[in-house]
Amino acid sequence: MSIPYYSAFEDRRPPEPLPYNPLREALWQFLAVVTLVIGGWYIAWRWSSSLNPDALWFAALLALAETLAYLGLILFVANLWRDQPVTCPDAPATRGEVDPASPDPSLPITVDVFFATYDEDPELVRLGLIDAKAIAYPHPIDIRIHVLDDGRRPAMAEVARQEGVSYITRATNEGFKAGNLRNAMEQTSGDFLLICDADTRPFPTCLARTLGHFRDPSLAWVQTPQWFYDLPEGRRLSQVLQARWGARAGRAGRAVERIVGECRIGRDPLANDPQMFYDVIQRRRNHANAAFCCGAGSIHRREAVMEAALRAFGAKVERRVIEEITLETRERGVAPDLLDAIRTQAVGTEILSPYRFHVSEDIYTSIVLHADRDRGWTSLLHPFVETRMLSPQDLIGWTIQRFKYAGGSLDILVNDNPLFRRGLTLRQRLMYGATFYSYLGALWNVVFLFAPTAYLFTGISPVAAYSSQFFLHVVPFILSLELAMMVGTWGIAGQSAKASYLASFPIGLSALWTVLRGRRIAFRVTPKGRQAGRFLHLVRPQIAVVALTVAGVAWATLALWALDTGHTATGVVTNALWGLNNCIAMSGIIRAALRQPDPSTPEEP
Repeated sequence: MSIPYYSAFEDRRPPEPLPYNPLREALWQFLAVVTLVIGGWYIAWRWSSSLNPDALWFAALLALAETLAYLGLILFVANLWRDQPVTCPDAPATRGEVDPASPDPSLPITVDVFFATYDEDPELVRLGLIDAKAIAYPHPIDIRIHVLDDGRRPAMAEVARQEGVSYITRATNEGFKAGNLRNAMEQTSGDFLLICDADTRPFPTCLARTLGHFRDPSLAWVQTPQWFYDLPEGRRLSQVLQARWGARAGRAGRAVERIVGECRIGRDPLANDPQMFYDVIQRRRNHANAAFCCGAGSIHRREAVMEAALRAFGAKVERRVIEEITLETRERGVAPDLLDAIRTQAVGTEILSPYRFHVSEDIYTSIVLHADRDRGWTSLLHPFVETRMLSPQDLIGWTIQRFKYAGGSLDILVNDNPLFRRGLTLRQRLMYGATFYSYLGALWNVVFLFAPTAYLFTGISPVAAYSSQFFLHVVPFILSLELAMMVGTWGIAGQSAKASYLASFPIGLSALWTVLRGRRIAFRVTPKGRQAGRFLHLVRPQIAVVALTVAGVAWATLALWALDTGHTATGVVTNALWGLNNCIAMSGIIRAALRQPDPSTPEEP
């Protein structure tokens, strides 16, 4: 067996959480309000004064796309509105400190560590088991490590035996990961559950820095940031220039970086780095009690998970009873014996599931717990990275992962919309709404990507004129938006995330079409290994955007100087720059389709 490629990254350490700064937060809130006001002014002007009357189909379509994107901006601002100081409470010593109602308050806390696996390399899982056994805690604690093998593999059972941990499997794969977790919960009894995927590797501080949050008896779960320790870091611009053209070029590169900041060549083209999501988006949902569970790296209070499951089970039983009465008896009154019989049958039919059987079981379960207003469960995004994981290694793995995210979220939006779920607060509805609404962005992103090519090929403008009034409205909005987002996400480069969001429009459209047709979003395990080869067939829509844009610029330039068309110099330049921005956004995922394993690193086994 060859050495796994990720062994080359063992010395990497996660970034510290972004520091809280009340002055920067106040500046962000001010700039965000200014941006929304200018944006509202721009949208109102677009509908009232800028539509091209000779091409209303095109003009109205683009204005509608801009309006929908502006609504998404409002939700995003609401999400990022307020941050909180970074805190790390002291580790509790006994059960009584995390559960005031415990019958044995002086006993040590017990934690079940679950490693859910299906077909991943057992040696990869072994690394997580070794790290889990090295978890440190300042007080006596009972940590029980379990391998949850849905693949029923003798090799995986042997690894568990060698590492001295529990091995749990089952006869079927019902419910996929959610069913796997349910099966394990039936055979364990820890006060808390640490959820790990096959490639999750806990740091020694994982429990010492998180269990203190559970001194709040209403806290149901803590989600820790996920960190991919194998992401390509690239090389500094100055290093690349010096290696190719000598010391003078290197000095020029350093001068450029002093002006524009650090520039790296060869960074992860798939924009996998999740820091923007965890350190900004999720962390700022804490104030609204809306930070949702993301699976791996989360710690759950068993009582909360089971209590929510029992409530949901009871509700499903009663719904089935009502359906049976309505469909079978058609009577206003039902005999008590018959009612008991119907209820008994319903209890035997329904399934008690602590985690919802769904491709997005983590966020689904979060919604259920947050909606339990009677119990008042809360959640928290812990700011420190406590585990490390492997990123999707190629475009196939990335596509599978992103399709599950998009499809699972859209399935919840269409079939069990949290905006109408009883029990959620207004702020929680806004936060969940922002998440699900973002996956609809593919609808208007398509318009933004192909609108400039439509003008470049036809000369038909979506605005009455590319006049001074147009630029007077659009430029202040763009500038204020960029400035506000820069301050709001200070410390994290957001350009790659924005480009990835724009470039993933085919995945979003495919997921939406699948859900609207009533098709089930299949649970496919994200591959953990790297596959050699070129995957250009996966990026044909993105290649089409680039090809059409380049061809459109060439044609519009020719038409402007040699043909009698509706093109104007201002219109061609404006749409060419817009198209160039789109091409830059597409370039990352196209490069990812051509990316090959680095020959300087060890090979995947």
